[in-house]
Amino acid sequence: MAAVGYDFVIVGGGAAGCVLANRLSADPAATVLLIEAGPTDAGVPEIRDASRWVSLLGSEYDWGYEYEPTPDVAGRSIAIPRGRVLGGSSSINAMLWYRGHPDDYDAWEASGATGWSWATMLPAFRASEDWEGGADAFRGAGGPMRIETSRDPHPIAEAMLAGAPEMGVPVVADPNGASNEGATLANFNATTEADGTMSRWSTVRGYLDPVRHRPNLTVLNDSTAVRLVLEGGRCIGVVHTTAGEATTTFATSGVVLALGAIDTPALLQRSGVGGPEFLRSLSIDVLHDLPGVGENYQDHPLVSGMNVASSVPLGPMRDNGGGSMMNWRSSHASAGPDLHAFIVQESRPAAGIHQDLDGDVFAVSPGLMRSVSRGHVRVRSASPFEAPEVQPNFLREGADLDRLVEAVGGVLELLGTAPFRALGARPLVDFAPGDRSAVVDFIRHGVDTFFHSCGTARMGTDELAVVDPASLRVRGLDGLWVADASVIPVIPTSNTQAPVIAIAERAAALIAAAV
Repeated sequence: MAAVGYDFVIVGGGAAGCVLANRLSADPAATVLLIEAGPTDAGVPEIRDASRWVSLLGSEYDWGYEYEPTPDVAGRSIAIPRGRVLGGSSSINAMLWYRGHPDDYDAWEASGATGWSWATMLPAFRASEDWEGGADAFRGAGGPMRIETSRDPHPIAEAMLAGAPEMGVPVVADPNGASNEGATLANFNATTEADGTMSRWSTVRGYLDPVRHRPNLTVLNDSTAVRLVLEGGRCIGVVHTTAGEATTTFATSGVVLALGAIDTPALLQRSGVGGPEFLRSLSIDVLHDLPGVGENYQDHPLVSGMNVASSVPLGPMRDNGGGSMMNWRSSHASAGPDLHAFIVQESRPAAGIHQDLDGDVFAVSPGLMRSVSRGHVRVRSASPFEAPEVQPNFLREGADLDRLVEAVGGVLELLGTAPFRALGARPLVDFAPGDRSAVVDFIRHGVDTFFHSCGTARMGTDELAVVDPASLRVRGLDGLWVADASVIPVIPTSNTQAPVIAIAERAAALIAAAV
């Protein structure tokens, strides 16, 4: 097929890619192509209906990736859902909108990501939002992403807010304000419709749909990126599939990678960008020595299986099936909260844990927001149709396990507070809180993912940094940028959707200024 060309080619039509397509095509003189491997999101009711998001996991709209098993997680493979559809994971996730603590972003700058402090990130966060409460010093209004809380929270969500103060955890009105420490109603990138149901507000809905009419913007679905075209130290285009055929699309200004923390490093590696020894082991020609590609993989671990029987009927599911969350500090916390828990309006089974889940059952899942274990992403071959090896190394570091033990204990303490006693809450676990070995065994069999993949092409200036923080350009290559969760150097204490959108907002401005 004949080669074609654009000023910008954005590879990956997910949370970041839709933002970039909007912002870069705002210049009518710049032609922009957005390439997405998956299908369109249009006409898929499960995507729009907030209550049906779980049905998308493992579906045709999910890449179907799995974490590699290790003894630390009882030899289990753990599914890591990633959106394979326009909008990416913003089209299949739980629609939770959190930024983390301001200290998270100052830690980015301290790690070498100069210019990415809280002070510089806040304007991007505010620009992306249309917060139901209106604009203030922390929140934005009128932005592309509609953000709301539940208009009728589920009783379990309300019990968390009422019970948290009994265990010394405050209630915070806005977890996206000055601090995220405490219990709070969930912030959703969703809106309540006239019939009272909640519907998803993905980046397609917020950023892409309003600008589809632009003549300089082209969106191409069902197109898999095969490799980058590198010539003379510059990325000049992308080889990708269209209708089953390989097509080369050239980029006059450059290529922006927005495939996410798994597929961005995989595409770089398949293109000969990465650690030389690793690439040669797969017979991939080394075109650019960059050993940090695919390293520093991070995700937040949670613990499934913390199911609770209720003697009070729970009623129908509301909103996204959740509704509130809580952040608090372990005994190991140095600054800010490191533990997290969220409610689930139905059971949350764990494959390695057997429980009787008949009757009215809900879950309160604990997790760790300041995990220190690090993993990697590595392609298995040069084929774009073979899933890469993804290894988060959950629980590899003892500090992570110690904190999760405390997180499990904190959830059991919460379930003993008056609001949960009023529900007749009975935890369906077979261990005593003081039996550390039993709790550790439960965690190893129940550890799961928050879906917060990040870090595999991190910002910085050291030898293992992949992108330059000043512009997000891949170090040593012209015409190639990364603008997704891959660039995050240290995982924030939050869901990663809002930070990724803010990164893409800033990236678009930096890239436009660089050409």
